[in-house]
Amino acid sequence: MKVVLFGRGGKVGSVLGPALEAAGHELVELREADAMVDFTAPDAVERNVSAALEAGVPCVVGTSGWDPGPSGELAAERGVALFVAPNFALGAVVMMRLAAEAARYLPRAEIVELHGEGKKDAPSGTAKATAELLPGEVPVHSVRLPGLVAHQEVLFGEDGQLLTIRHDAYSREAYVPGVLLALEKLPSLPPGLTLGLEALLD
Repeated sequence: MKVVLFGRGGKVGSVLGPALEAAGHELVELREADAMVDFTAPDAVERNVSAALEAGVPCVVGTSGWDPGPSGELAAERGVALFVAPNFALGAVVMMRLAAEAARYLPRAEIVELHGEGKKDAPSGTAKATAELLPGEVPVHSVRLPGLVAHQEVLFGEDGQLLTIRHDAYSREAYVPGVLLALEKLPSLPPGLTLGLEALLD
């Protein structure tokens, strides 16, 4: 597949570019692309997505800290798929599923998410998506420090016990399988917005 990668020089993009080529994809400019992948920043992503959708190019977006709703409406109007996920690490999706299951039995929960100091949005998209799966107003605690990549734990408390479900991404290679899966599934997605890697998993 011919892919335009926005954010190629960034922390994720610098890992993703070689991985896409190793998987047999060709990195091209937007005018030649069959698909677009965006790992940029909240102030750039909407412009990139709009340009791709206007060109009829389906999109895979891993940038968080923006509202994909208006772009989803544009994608539906153009008859083009827009896939957005707060986290492309498969382990993070499993963590969210396990947390939703645990909440059936242990409803009192809090979320702690930890990222590198360069991450601009807080709470993270993954933390917000996890909180939406749990009952009530779940407190989210955000940590931004050097040396971190992407980490999240969901703590369930009950009298005399604590259950912790945690996922750690120690390098950005963790996101590659999820992006490759999204590109594989992209041609079969309906026009408009599809949210979350879990929508692509059996």
